[in-house]
Amino acid sequence: MAEAKVDLSEDAVYRVKDGKLERLDKPPSGFGEVIQKWQDGKLGRYEVTYTK
Repeated sequence: MAEAKVDLSEDAVYRVKDGKLERLDKPPSGFGEVIQKWQDGKLGRYEVTYTK
């Protein structure tokens, strides 16, 4: 089993896909949402939307 370290002093969203920790992008404006899509029971793509 592999270990990964996460900086808990930083606001972020992570996902584990295929045994790897991946940090998801933040909305560039600071306001928005991150939506994770599932496909056939597996993590698929994710969408980042934001408002101006």
